Order: sequence, then structure tokens, then C-alpha cells
Amino acid sequence: MSSKRLLQAKIGSLTLRSPAIIASGVWPMEPERWPSGVVDNVGAICTKGLTLSPKEGNRGIRIWETNCGLLNSIGLQNPGLEAFLKNEFDQLKDCGCPIIFNLAFHREEELYHLLDILTSFGFTGTVEINVSCPNVSGGGMTWALDLASLEKVLKRARALWRGDMWVKLSPNVPKICDGAIVAESCGADAIVVANTWLGLAIDVKRKKPVFERIFAGLSGPAILPLSLRLVWEAASAVKIPVIGCGGVADAEGALAMLMAGASAFQVGTALFSDFEVVKKICDGIENYMAENQINDLEEIVGIAQKA
Repeated sequence: MSSKRLLQAKIGSLTLRSPAIIASGVWPMEPERWPSGVVDNVGAICTKGLTLSPKEGNRGIRIWETNCGLLNSIGLQNPGLEAFLKNEFDQLKDCGCPIIFNLAFHREEELYHLLDILTSFGFTGTVEINVSCPNVSGGGMTWALDLASLEKVLKRARALWRGDMWVKLSPNVPKICDGAIVAESCGADAIVVANTWLGLAIDVKRKKPVFERIFAGLSGPAILPLSLRLVWEAASAVKIPVIGCGGVADAEGALAMLMAGASAFQVGTALFSDFEVVKKICDGIENYMAENQINDLEEIVGIAQKA
């Protein structure tokens, strides 16, 4: 069996050439910046978080390294969906793998408008709906915490969108299963588990928080064990595919995600230090499968839960 067939992952209507997906917000949207062949092992690429109107992002420091990861307070800086479609998407669409539109919104009407724009543009592929943003019309609580509002907005989104719909959940909730079940019941084709964890950095020299918004999103190797727990719990609660996200930096971490129940995984922070990390991860998975006489990636998915 060819290595290409060996690593194929099925997510909704998509058959990805590998289970490695580039997470939103970490990949340059200009292909001329990519080293030659760097996407050959990539299953799909998620866009930066796109909003209805342009966003300048947060003021002050935006990135702060920790011992085992990275805190970010970017603030969804982006040109807005319409400008992205006009000025950037043409460069991406022929890159050789699916482009997943990551959509962020603060009011439900914004999400519906974003989906209308994509439909009018003629895009019929996959969207990744980010439900970690605050629901401004619902008092500021994040969509992931307000399950009634989450159900309402996802049902409407499902009715509007004919392509595949992924829902990217927040880890900053009491029970990840609650949001996962709501997403599945509303017709999501997959859930992404999960976004960054809220953290805090103190600049001891200045005796104050590093970020102007105080809290920031923690990613990187430090959160892998936390992500594995969430993937395990979510995969136990729903039948739709789970895409693991958070802390994958090598083949062992990727295999752990798959064994915990993820059908695919996203790679993010690791790309800041190594643009070749996806190839290394896929090579490591292939070697593991060869050594263990595994002929189909699906044989690995959830195997730890069956032990």
C-alpha cells in the first residue's frame, strides 16, 4: 500500500491525504513565503480567523514565550472576509490541499452574513466555526459557555451552509462534552478540540501583566496532556469525527491524539520553530504503522480507549 493511501483521513465529505491540518492563525497566507514542498504532507490548511469587518487586533505585546509553550493575544487581526477573498484566497486555492475557512463572530447575525458572503463567492467547501469568541448579544459570555445560544446559532448556520461545517470548541468550559453534543445535534460534520487555554503572564521587571488584556491564549507542548483529555472525553460523547488541537509537536504527540480518539489533528505553535514539522510528524506516523503492521490510519483512531 502506498504511503499516500496509508495516511489518508476521512473527515465528513473530505478525504485528506494526511491527518495533519495546519491550525488557524499560524500559517502565512502568502504561498511565496512557503519553502518548496512544505505542504506536500499537509492534509488541509485553516485560514487565519476571519471576521465580518477588518480587525486591527490587540494593542501592546501580542506574543510571550513560556517554558513549554506560547501565550498569544493577537486579537483576531485580519482584513475581513471580503478583503481576504479578494486579495488573498486566489493565492491559496491552488496549493494542493483543502482550504478551511475559520470564521469568528461576536453576534449571530455576523456568522450568517459570513456564510452568505462565502456562498455568494461560490465557495462550497469546509468552514471551521470558532465558538470561543464572546457572544456580545448574549451578555458577553463565550458561545461555548452559553449552550442555548450555541445551539441556536449552529442550527441556523447548518441550515445556511451546504458544505462541511466544523465547530472549534473552547477548552475553557466545565465539560467539553456539552458543546460537542450540541455541535453534533446541530449537524456539525466534525468538532475541533480545542482552542487555546486562557493563561496569564506577569512581567516581573515591570511588576504588571504582560498583556494589555491581561489574559491570553496558551498553546504549545505544555497543553498536550490537557488536549488529550478533552479529545478522549469528546470522542467518547459523539459519533462525528474529532479533530485534536493543542500541543502536537512530534509524531508521538500526534499518535497519542489519534489513539485518544481523534480522526485527525491540527499543528500550530510547533510551526513557529520548524516549518518541516508536519513532514517529520507524518514520516514518524508512517514508520510506526510499518513497524506495527498497521495498514489503515483508522486502526489507530481511538485504540487506547479500546485497550
